[in-house]
Amino acid sequence: MKRTTTLEDVARKAHVSKMTVSRVINHPELVAPELQLVVEDAMHKLNYHPNNAARALATNQTNVVKFVILEDVDDTDPYFTNVLFGVATGLKKENYTLQLLLDGKQINQGAADGVIITGARTGEYPMLNQIKMPFVLFGENGGGYDFVDTNNLQGETMAAEYALKRGYSNIVFIGIDVKEAFEFSREAGYVNTMQQNKKIPQVFRLPNGSHDGRQFIEEHLDEFPKNTCFICASDRIAMGVLQGLEAREASVPADFGVIGFDGVLLNRVASPTITTVKQALWEIGEKLAYLILRKIHQDGAPQGEMFIEPTLDVAESTK
Repeated sequence: MKRTTTLEDVARKAHVSKMTVSRVINHPELVAPELQLVVEDAMHKLNYHPNNAARALATNQTNVVKFVILEDVDDTDPYFTNVLFGVATGLKKENYTLQLLLDGKQINQGAADGVIITGARTGEYPMLNQIKMPFVLFGENGGGYDFVDTNNLQGETMAAEYALKRGYSNIVFIGIDVKEAFEFSREAGYVNTMQQNKKIPQVFRLPNGSHDGRQFIEEHLDEFPKNTCFICASDRIAMGVLQGLEAREASVPADFGVIGFDGVLLNRVASPTITTVKQALWEIGEKLAYLILRKIHQDGAPQGEMFIEPTLDVAESTK
């Protein structure tokens, strides 16, 4: 019978101590990157796989990270599916398991090593302060919490610059009616770009729904001249704006342009298809996994903020 490779075998192969091998496995942040490579190379050559159950027991770890969604989820919208797959991919690299929760009250129930939270709003900061384990947020915030998010400021800057480049003489921003950091950043990207180009910003805020976007356009389209581009803070609002323009028999993109924000599904199924600021949701998920694992390995040390660059997906709703 073939003998099972041991930690001692790895140490001998790498010409290091057993303690060093143990640290590479359990606390890689304490080991120099060059030394990590030497040990990991020895593990690979010897086909050595750490006993994850024993490792978790020895370090009092569960190898579980909770993913908590604190907002309503539309089961037809793949938005969170993309993020979740990204998180799961990132966690798998260190043999961690993802546990999905849809109720914030369950955060402190059951064992886990860390928590990733999306949809947290300002009113939920007191709840976040009660969390007993390392956590990071998906989303800019004003509470000083570690987070990963799209660069919202850059995204709407790109949208406004594109509308100007395409020759729209009137550019309007329709934001989401919430007082949250991500929305402030999106609005600022538009406003700053307009002011830099000596244009007067026009900002409206609506609930984040297609019905609200459609109703706004049906009721107020006469206030906007032809050659107006509506820059929307979400694809849901952009979809509603398109529906409102169609109901008013307005020509898109000849007379009116529409730009959304998200780039997951609605932009592709709309007719015409929507030019949108596309979020790299899978990459965001992987970075969330990276950030929470690093925070776990560093005993909850602050990790700061991480912005992921969006792209502008040009489609049929703009000229």
